[in-house]
Amino acid sequence: MPLTTNAQAIITLYPGSIPNSRHGNLLPIANPSPGMVNRVLTPELEMYIPEKDKATGAAVIVCPGGSYKVLTYEAEGVRTAKELMKNGIAAFVLKYRLPDDSTMIDKKIGPLQDAQQAIKVLRENASKWGIDTARVGIMGFSAGGHLAATVATHFKKAYIDNQQHTNLRPAFLIVVYPVISMEDGITHKDSRTNLLGEKPSKETIDLFSNELQAGLDSPPTYITHAGDDQLVDVDNSILFYEKLRHSNVPAELHLYPKGGHGFVLRENPANWMVPLFSWMKKTKII
Repeated sequence: MPLTTNAQAIITLYPGSIPNSRHGNLLPIANPSPGMVNRVLTPELEMYIPEKDKATGAAVIVCPGGSYKVLTYEAEGVRTAKELMKNGIAAFVLKYRLPDDSTMIDKKIGPLQDAQQAIKVLRENASKWGIDTARVGIMGFSAGGHLAATVATHFKKAYIDNQQHTNLRPAFLIVVYPVISMEDGITHKDSRTNLLGEKPSKETIDLFSNELQAGLDSPPTYITHAGDDQLVDVDNSILFYEKLRHSNVPAELHLYPKGGHGFVLRENPANWMVPLFSWMKKTKII
């Protein structure tokens, strides 16, 4: 069903064929709830550019969550993008492909390909949109937080065609109640199964456990989570923060005692994003 947006433009991510696509009979899926997306065949960016007199030059790719099964597109994507735009930050909501064996050759890397392509598109079109290539970051919620963290820790390998050798490392990372780990005892099981399959190998689990992949070259990171989250254990955020801290990566962690999973869905973005904008100012992103 159509979503309620006021984007200036919808950008198709790939000018030609979509990598890692499988053509054939698509498995049937249920109709999505309002504001949700449950299948993406043509990945896109939805663009929100601030007025020139407000523009800071910073840009954020926003990755909605949804257990790698759906996208909470309106609430986590569009609402967040509009608040970023109000604060002078160019925002691009990423409608990424959801891992699906019926549409992808290797479903594990499909979302990562789309997120890497999004960074590539922003940096290669930066002058057109008034963006500073050195201030292109990525933001994700829940499973979208896992995707954003994967982009921030797997940038040395291009999973897309990148003949111009465009820098695929985000300049900064923002994750909100993120799935970070794929390890037993901490991961969100549905997200892991949807992305990696029913019985992933230990090597695959470790590869997509971003607390293991973070290191000295990881970008500055802002993390927020609620301690009473019953869906995605807050230890995902704590372990990630600890790895970044021990790697001397500038990281800021905001933990709330209560709020549960998806607490931003119940709040006005202008409220929960106040400390985020403060961090962006302190780190000279804006």
